[in-house]
Amino acid sequence: MKFSVLISIYYKEEVGSFNRAMRSVWDEQTVKPNEVVLVEDGPLTDGLYQAIGEWKERLANTLQVVSLKENVGVGAAKNIGIEVCSCELIAVMDTDDVSLPKRFEKQLAVFENQDVDVCGTWIGEFEFNETQIISYRRTPEQHNEIAAFAKGRSPVNHVTAMYKKSWVLNVGNYAKYRTSEDYNLFVKLIMAGAKIYNLQESLVSVRMGNEQQMRRGGLKNAMFEVDVQVDFYKMGFLSLFEMIRNMSVGFVVRMLPNALMKVVFKMIRKL
Repeated sequence: MKFSVLISIYYKEEVGSFNRAMRSVWDEQTVKPNEVVLVEDGPLTDGLYQAIGEWKERLANTLQVVSLKENVGVGAAKNIGIEVCSCELIAVMDTDDVSLPKRFEKQLAVFENQDVDVCGTWIGEFEFNETQIISYRRTPEQHNEIAAFAKGRSPVNHVTAMYKKSWVLNVGNYAKYRTSEDYNLFVKLIMAGAKIYNLQESLVSVRMGNEQQMRRGGLKNAMFEVDVQVDFYKMGFLSLFEMIRNMSVGFVVRMLPNALMKVVFKMIRKL
């Protein structure tokens, strides 16, 4: 089965992390993608441009680079990238994470053997050494469990997602949020009748340093959390009680000091 890998990158990414992510997508996979679509979300550093140029030389026509004049955010950048992808199946990847060697092989097997439209996996989180996983984010396996889980948290680890392009376009693509655009997408897919499945193993290792933690916290992210929950209520996905519960918990957690927020997220992973 043919598939594309969709990646967006912005100027704060480190060259070493980007190169590691690309090696995990291309050099180390047992099944390689038919194309890689990389969206440059605004101007980048000279080091990133150099690294991207080297990958373009290596991958030739396999790597499609889309350059945006200004930073538009992950959701809007992914929207543009999806339109460029030529394959019906699209695997999402982040530029600071690591896909394990059999990720694509195992996800493709799900699409070949089951009637699904989205396939995710668990993630393992690390701080400095990708071989030393400090926590896992586990997601339910079957669709009914996934739909129920989505009432409180995103039901698919976005960086592990492989989905059908036609379904994503059918529900209006990603919302142009600066955060939780993936959560919004999966809720829209569930409401539209898309079938979701999560492999019950970690196939992507996710970097969880101080910078990543800071992206989650603060008043701005707390207010984004409120907006997302209000949208889910207006869409008819959440009841009034569920909206208020999620807003209260999400707001409080994102306003915690970074060190304490990190502990809380680790505890949530175990629920």
